[in-house]
Amino acid sequence: MLTKLSIKNYALIDDLNVSFSQGFTCITGETGAGKSILLGGLSLVLGKRADLSSLRNKELKCVIEAEFTLDKYGLSPFFEEHDLDYEQKTIIRREIRPNGKSRAFINDTPVTLDIITLLGNKLIDVHSQHQTMQLTDNDFQLRVIDALAGNGKALVAYSKTLSIYKRVSNELDELIEFQRNATKEHEYNSFLLQELQDAPLQNGIIEELEEQYEQLNNVEMLLGLLSKGNQLLNDEQVGVLQLMLELKQVSSKLSGFGSQFSELNERIQSVLIEMDDISDDVNRLQEGAEANPQLLEEINTKLQLLYNLQKKHNAVDVSELVTIRDTLAEKVAVTENIGTSISEKEKELGTLRTALEEKALYLSERRNKVLPDLKKQLKESLAPLGLPNATFKIEIVPATEFKSNGKDDLTFLFSANKGSDYGALKKVASGGELSRIMLVIKAILAKYENLPTIMFDEIDTGVSGEISNRMGDIMKDMGTTMQVFSITHLPQVASKGDHHFKVYKQEEDGVTGTKMKKLDRNERVEELAEMLGGKDLSDSAMAHARQLLN
Repeated sequence: MLTKLSIKNYALIDDLNVSFSQGFTCITGETGAGKSILLGGLSLVLGKRADLSSLRNKELKCVIEAEFTLDKYGLSPFFEEHDLDYEQKTIIRREIRPNGKSRAFINDTPVTLDIITLLGNKLIDVHSQHQTMQLTDNDFQLRVIDALAGNGKALVAYSKTLSIYKRVSNELDELIEFQRNATKEHEYNSFLLQELQDAPLQNGIIEELEEQYEQLNNVEMLLGLLSKGNQLLNDEQVGVLQLMLELKQVSSKLSGFGSQFSELNERIQSVLIEMDDISDDVNRLQEGAEANPQLLEEINTKLQLLYNLQKKHNAVDVSELVTIRDTLAEKVAVTENIGTSISEKEKELGTLRTALEEKALYLSERRNKVLPDLKKQLKESLAPLGLPNATFKIEIVPATEFKSNGKDDLTFLFSANKGSDYGALKKVASGGELSRIMLVIKAILAKYENLPTIMFDEIDTGVSGEISNRMGDIMKDMGTTMQVFSITHLPQVASKGDHHFKVYKQEEDGVTGTKMKKLDRNERVEELAEMLGGKDLSDSAMAHARQLLN
């Protein structure tokens, strides 16, 4: 509830500080005294756009603070969602600077106007004769019915299932769209994949093939060089091996003359063994080297294939071709399996749809059960408010699609007089009738859920004394479970308040300003008497005022 309101440098208000309590609070004052200014200041702190012309002193900033207690509202998740410090006593502050810039704070944390507007809507409901469009909205009308039906938990369960249903439905749409686009590319991707799968994509394959190609392509030169090498190694007269054998004979004779000659002999022996191995390898290579045009062509074909694939896919090496092949394989596999994925997603969506249908039907059945009681309460409550023949025709029929609050279409029709045709509220109800209907509906809602603070702004304008008396009773009754404000010109309503504030103008140093004070009992009697009979307080007006308070 609203516990404190501070307004500085706004319109006719220089510095106003006021505290409020639980229950029904009435605010009165002469026309032009500043009641609308007070409401305007409160609207600013609740997110209304700032107007620089509203600054009283154009050289100073305007500061408006409202303190609320939040114990009944369950707003901790809201604060957590917006990264704000949650406190049982929360202060919303709005500052408007002379340069036109505006800042907003929740518990000293800077926030955007959107956030304080969201929070403000959860804390205060301002209602006037000109703000009854909510009453004609189907979602609001269903909210009233759901309150009577006790559908709170069922709506939460439905909402969770609907959220999952929408997510899965979007996923299915994405899969179908993917399939539509992927099918166009599938054949091409499959062709590219087949090319890569047919290619010998092993690490080092290009280097290996290039080596084989060079050998086969130059086989005659290779055979000539190997033959020459073999001749140099094995010639019976001057071959390296023959010379090494002769050198070995010399070193063997020298080895008996000391260790250094023995070591030399061993080294020559090692060289001879190595040269003998070299000779064997040259012989083997010479025997294995032969012209093979067919193999040369095969190797050349493989190399050209790999070269072309690298160029085609702009790949630096074979490892990049492998990566591209694997990526294409995934795309092709996904496309080939998309039908299965779609079928599975359709099955999941069907299961969710069935669950949603059940939850929506449950909500609908409970709503239909309470319709007679709602129509009865509306009729009984409106009769004393000057609408004795007011009746409602409320019907719930299944909708064709799932909505945020179920699967129902609501017809909410009104007739004010006997014999009159039923029609939509916004078409057949006057402003005064809408105000009284809204008052009654808010009173009904207050019995079933924790409503935010309600401020009724002169909704009793133009009604008779007896009707205003009953309207006051309704607001007072609402005040037993919540905080209710009424800005009123009618003494019958003002007398019902648990608390009574007066807004008035006062001149100081030649400057007129708006003030506000809480009235004690004697001051309330005088205020009510003035509202009844004017400035001249007659004995009869005073007596009538006391009677109203009693």
